[in-house]
Amino acid sequence: MIGFLVAGLIIGALARLIVPGRQNLGILATLALGLVGSIIGGLIAQAFNKGDIWELNVVGFVLAVIAAVLLIGVAEGIAGRSKRGAVR
Repeated sequence: MIGFLVAGLIIGALARLIVPGRQNLGILATLALGLVGSIIGGLIAQAFNKGDIWELNVVGFVLAVIAAVLLIGVAEGIAGRSKRGAVR
């Protein structure tokens, strides 16, 4: 369980480094995005028979980082939309 949390934090941090610009995400949001990204990446890797969702492998890790990058984009889009709505 601790390894899963550490991997999620690393994946979330790598995703934030890849996404250009500044993200208004705290450490818990980074951890959450990394954890969700790792689950998505693990499920995709498992679907392609490249590993199990609970095992650390290169394909699952790369897919997890890609999923976390996409999740950051979605989170920024939702946050940006709510900020624009509040200004009106």
